[in-house]
Amino acid sequence: MRIFYGVQGTGNGHITRARVMAKELHAAGIDVTFQFTGRPADKYFDMEVFNGYQSRTGLTFHTEKGQVSYLKTALDAKPITFIKDIKSLDLSGYDLVISDFEPVTAWAAKSRKIPVLGIGHQYAFNHKIPREGSDPIANQVMKYFAPADKGVGLHWHHFGQPILPPIIDTPETPKNIIMNKIIVYLPFEDPHEVIRLLSPFDNFDFHLYSPEPVPSTFGHISCNPLSRDGFQKDLYDCAGIISNAGFELASESLQMGKKILAKPLHAQMEQISNAAALQQLGYGHIMHDMSSSIIEHWLHDNRAVQITYPNIAKVLVHWIQDGMPEMNTEFIEAIWNKVNVLRMEH
Repeated sequence: MRIFYGVQGTGNGHITRARVMAKELHAAGIDVTFQFTGRPADKYFDMEVFNGYQSRTGLTFHTEKGQVSYLKTALDAKPITFIKDIKSLDLSGYDLVISDFEPVTAWAAKSRKIPVLGIGHQYAFNHKIPREGSDPIANQVMKYFAPADKGVGLHWHHFGQPILPPIIDTPETPKNIIMNKIIVYLPFEDPHEVIRLLSPFDNFDFHLYSPEPVPSTFGHISCNPLSRDGFQKDLYDCAGIISNAGFELASESLQMGKKILAKPLHAQMEQISNAAALQQLGYGHIMHDMSSSIIEHWLHDNRAVQITYPNIAKVLVHWIQDGMPEMNTEFIEAIWNKVNVLRMEH
C-alpha cells in the first residue's frame, strides 16, 4: 500500500502528530511519502522519521503580537506559487491521499477528483464541539483551507460526537516531578515581554523554548532554541506548561499529567475554542491576555489532570488497512472506554 500524506508545517503540533503516525505506518510496512508546507524548508528540525519528505511553500498564517492578522496573511500569500505547487504535485501511483490540514495535498487531490482522508484536530470542528471566536473568515478558512472528503476529527473528549482521542506518543509516566520547573512555549508572543512577566517569580525555574531565543539576564529563566529532544526531556519532569492553546502540546501535557496554562492566539478560532474546551472540561487554566496575576495564581495551584489515551495512531493504521469502514457508535465507544482521566494534586 502506498500513501501520500500532506502535513501543515506552520506549527509544530501537526508535525508532532505526523511523527507518531509515521512510526506506526512504517511499522505496518506501509510505503508513505510525506509532504510539509507552511514554513521555509530550512526551518524544519528533527525530521529523520519522515525518510526523504517533500517540502513546498503552501499557505501559512501571519501572526503579530499574539494575534492572527488576516490582512498580512493575505498579503504574504503567494497564490501563483500555491497554484503551481498544486499542479506540479504528482499523486499517481498512490492508493490513498491523507491531509493533516495541509492545503497543497488537499487541493491537488480535489482538482484530480482523488478522494482525500483528513486526519487531525481541525476535522473535529465538523461536529458539535466547543467552538468560540468564530467569524465569517474563520469559518471559511476551516471549510476551504484543506478540504477532505472524509474527516477523522481528534479531541481530548468525545463531546458525544464521532471523534477520536489525540494521536500522541505514550511515554512512561514521570516518576519524579520537579515542582518548580515550568516549560514555556509561546512562539507567537514577544519573548522579551514573556521574560519580563516571568522575572518576578524567582522561586520557579522557567525553560523557554522559542523559534528565535533571546538572551535572558535572569538566573531562573533559560531560553532555548526549538529542539524536539530537548523539549521532551524538559517536559518529562516539569510540573506544568505555559503555552498557546495548540492542540497537540496540550494533548501531550495531559497524557503526562502536567498542569496547563493556555494563552490562545487572538482571532484564531481553533485556539480560542481549544481554550474554551480546556476550561469546560476542567483540564487547564486559560488567560486571554498575558497577565502576571493569572500566571502567579496558576503557579501556586498544584492541581493537574492526567489522561491515559490509547495508541490512536495504531488504531487508525489498522482501520486504514481494513479498508476504512464506517466508524459506527460501537467502534467509537470502544476506543473512548479505554481513556482514563485522573485528577490529582502534585
